[in-house]
Amino acid sequence: MDGVFIFVIVFLLLNIVLGLFRVWRGPTVADRLLTTQLFGTTGMAVLLVLAGYLQELTLLNVAITFNVLAILLVISLFKVWKKKKGETP
Repeated sequence: MDGVFIFVIVFLLLNIVLGLFRVWRGPTVADRLLTTQLFGTTGMAVLLVLAGYLQELTLLNVAITFNVLAILLVISLFKVWKKKKGETP
């Protein structure tokens, strides 16, 4: 069972690495915004898998907090992007 947890965590971390490539290459701001949401969701998934593996319930609270912060980050980045384009939110 340990192998399954390790495989899932490695897969999720690889997902984050590929997301970093998307942030670096672009090509649009929308791609970068979606990748930011991907980081939050994947980070939460990594914490949830670690909580199951280590049986630490405090990691569940950290995962929920991390996800809320990721949502707030995407909302604020979207508002800045719309303001830059000259549109009113």
